[in-house]
Amino acid sequence: MTTPQTPLEDAILMAQVAQGDDNACRLLVQRHLNQLVGLAMRMTGNRSEAEDIAQESFVRLWKQSHDWQAKAKISTWLYRVAHNLAIDAIRQKERQKVSVNDQTEISENTTSTQRNQDHMLHQQDITRQVEAAISHLPERQRAAITLVHHRDMSNKEAAHVMDISVDALESLLARGRRSLKKALVESRADLLGATS
Repeated sequence: MTTPQTPLEDAILMAQVAQGDDNACRLLVQRHLNQLVGLAMRMTGNRSEAEDIAQESFVRLWKQSHDWQAKAKISTWLYRVAHNLAIDAIRQKERQKVSVNDQTEISENTTSTQRNQDHMLHQQDITRQVEAAISHLPERQRAAITLVHHRDMSNKEAAHVMDISVDALESLLARGRRSLKKALVESRADLLGATS
């Protein structure tokens, strides 16, 4: 478990990074890596690509360390860079017409009762349906949903990361939620129709 960090602590670490402190680099990576990978993973649907995006975000931060001015929180800056890199990756895939096939393995807990296994499988099925629906949203709606609902950012923070107004973010969220609801209702109807 990581200890809560403050923007001030991150700024101090960033100053130490600028002086070549490898330990400060490691601490910043420890604090922010999982969140960056998670954000990029939700946007791209590819774990390896998400890890590359997170790594590139840190590389760009290190390159900025000597000129760093604490105008924004380091976490917000990293999110913005990762968000932009993920969008670039998505656009590149679209240009190459490569589809991302998001498969989730189902792990079975052999000590669980059949009822618990059924419940777990049902929850995983729902999660897969939601993830699939999110992956089909337009990239800006997908980014807004991911930042607010999966990264627990406030609307103001997410708008800053996406470099849009709060009103524009709220519009993207509303459209994204409507699209998700419609896709999930259709998915559920298809599933019920297939079992009848």
